[in-house]
Amino acid sequence: MNSSAPLTADHGLTWNVEQLYHQLAPRLPNLSIEVVSEIASTNSALLERARVASRLSFEGDRAQVRRSTESQAFGRRTADHQPCLLVAEHQTQGRGRHGRVWQSEAVASLTFSLAMPLSPVDWSGFSLAVGVALADALDPAGYASAGQNTESSNAPWIGLKWPNDLWLMPAGGSSAEGRKLGGLLIETVPAGDMRLAVVGIGLNVLPLSLAHAQASSGYACLQEIDTDASAPQVLARIVLPLVDALQRFEREGFAGFADRFAARDVLRGRAVHAGASGAVGSEALVRTSSSIEGIAEGVSGTGALRVRVPGDGLREVMSGEVSVRLRPTPAAGAC
Repeated sequence: MNSSAPLTADHGLTWNVEQLYHQLAPRLPNLSIEVVSEIASTNSALLERARVASRLSFEGDRAQVRRSTESQAFGRRTADHQPCLLVAEHQTQGRGRHGRVWQSEAVASLTFSLAMPLSPVDWSGFSLAVGVALADALDPAGYASAGQNTESSNAPWIGLKWPNDLWLMPAGGSSAEGRKLGGLLIETVPAGDMRLAVVGIGLNVLPLSLAHAQASSGYACLQEIDTDASAPQVLARIVLPLVDALQRFEREGFAGFADRFAARDVLRGRAVHAGASGAVGSEALVRTSSSIEGIAEGVSGTGALRVRVPGDGLREVMSGEVSVRLRPTPAAGAC
């Protein structure tokens, strides 16, 4: 741990780093927790450290190289495959899937990456498991609402939009009315006989300025369901359940999360448009750059999105290769 507690960084937020460390260290030996005021991308920083560590394994004095490459942005460690929680009060070049930019603001956003070496038998459905862990930690009561018909729910709840978005769903509303609350970016690199999973999280905590609140799916923040929400408070709520979920995924794979994902799945039963670069048909893998349209029917046992395509049967769209946007379901009797 390279920060004492409480730590108050440049933007006036107080991070209880020591408390977090004592919660996580028994589960993650050799853990480092670092909070920086500003960084380009927490994921990029941790990935670069891992690559440096891999290069150093074939070179000479690691300690000497580490001293020579030490930087304020990287904190205590600059060449590492060990667990690390890297929190940035402000990311200037946050990244989403397919090279998209993730907009964030200091104080209003929580942006961090958690790096852990893992060796699951199958990585399929990993991002869905992470989404389940976050949604359950942020909205434990919402699991019951999510499992009901949305029209019967009496409070807003957090839903999951395949493959890596968290949406705030309205009380008694439909999935077409959900708004984006946060997103994930998961990347892995070799780490000896395992892989280092770098799980990047971006959550809207407080209202953003209009310049940053232009998501195509609409914008939501956690303060709408928790008036006391702050970035440090939200981190304290989710980081231990996140670690537990990653370790459970390593043991059980997506099967340990499938039912809970299904309860929060905001695409199920909705008409969707998927710009697919890869989809699985009933007989074989179909490689295509064209899009498919149909009705989402949940996910497969490996976390692939199942889409019922008119005239073409059930297709499975593979995580990480598509973007999906909701298309409105026609009203009964509509032309």
